[in-house]
Amino acid sequence: MCLIDNAIGQDKTLSIEQTLDIVRKFHPVVKQSYLQNEISKNELRASRGVFDPSIQINTEEKTFDNKLYYKYNTSELKIPLWYGIDIKAGTENNLGERIDPTLTKNQSTFLGVSLDPFRGIIVDKRKSIVKQARNFVELTRNEQLLVVNDLLFDATSAFWNWVNAYNINAILIKSVQNNKERYEVIKNSFAGGDRAAIDTTEAMTQLQTFEIMQSQTAVDLQKARLELSNYFWTGNGIPFELEENIVPISNFEMNKINATELGKIEEMIDQAIQAHPKIKMTNNKSAILDIEKRLKTIELFPSLKLNYNALENNLINFPSNINTSNNFKYGLSLTMPLFQRQARGELDKTKNKIETINWDIKYITLEIENKVRSSFAEFYALKQQIKTNESILNANKLLFDTENIKFQMGESSLFLINNRELKFIETEQKQIAFKSKLYLSIYKNLWAMGSLN
Repeated sequence: MCLIDNAIGQDKTLSIEQTLDIVRKFHPVVKQSYLQNEISKNELRASRGVFDPSIQINTEEKTFDNKLYYKYNTSELKIPLWYGIDIKAGTENNLGERIDPTLTKNQSTFLGVSLDPFRGIIVDKRKSIVKQARNFVELTRNEQLLVVNDLLFDATSAFWNWVNAYNINAILIKSVQNNKERYEVIKNSFAGGDRAAIDTTEAMTQLQTFEIMQSQTAVDLQKARLELSNYFWTGNGIPFELEENIVPISNFEMNKINATELGKIEEMIDQAIQAHPKIKMTNNKSAILDIEKRLKTIELFPSLKLNYNALENNLINFPSNINTSNNFKYGLSLTMPLFQRQARGELDKTKNKIETINWDIKYITLEIENKVRSSFAEFYALKQQIKTNESILNANKLLFDTENIKFQMGESSLFLINNRELKFIETEQKQIAFKSKLYLSIYKNLWAMGSLN
């Protein structure tokens, strides 16, 4: 028995909770969304590589006509820190008759620091890259929640469509059986001379009408079952088709429906605005763009790079014997484009994106608020419709039962019974549809709030 069989249970019944649990565990879209989370986490780990220490070793040698022109051996350890500061330490060993005169002969050791004050101290570019990656992880997480929220609502819609089709088909099966029994009674009464021949025709016509209706509801049930099966997969990634003998669990009792409430609309709207994944995603994008704006702003500053190395001949005496006033090497470079067109263009592009995101936040917030209000109003409208239709249903049942008693007493006609029955079944089907929509509206409300996950 596969895992999904265990989820459905031995009694071959399926509830909405079991359905959503199966989708959460096994659906490929859910598994893909989790993989996206892993990708974003790996992106964050990769971004932290800007702080990874590195070792560099270089060796270069030239010998010609048995003469050693030069032999360079250098090794360096670099440790990147916050604020764009690099700590460097290493050794050099330069030998040969024709080495570069700017290099120190023989073995030497250095300990130094390099920094770019504009791209490090004013705005820490490395730290900003990691912050962007963290926001991207959160963005991907909210994207995953939004995907699951939509997927579970689609599965919920398919489930209640299946419930509706199953119950309507059950009503028609029962109606066909009742009309078969009625037809046999009338046919026997006609054979005994108690009924006219036209009554058998009337009974047969009613029976055939219900058989055609039941045939259509059986097709609708099969389509609904197959649609729901689209959301069922096994743990091995194999599609799972619901068996025909699996039946839905749905509590359509009026006392439970009357007791069901959603809560306070304003509290639900506040919760949706605070926690909806779509709003959080937009806020994540805004945070990423804010960091990008700071980075683009820094590009308007000159690129100023400072390097300083303290030097020592003997590694053993280093660093206790450093002579910073005599043995050192330093450098400074300054670069600045004169017109700054690229930097200004990139900065303005980022500002445009930020403005677009700000409009998105306003629009999405209003859209979500209206969805919550709409689903809330739909729930209570359906609740009232169910209450009213229940009265109509009870009245139609009373009229049908009364007409049936009068018919058995010879005071009514089969035509009137058939009309009463059709009206009663039509109202009964409508009540099933109302109840299915009511329970769907509960989950639609959760979906609108972004909490169906």
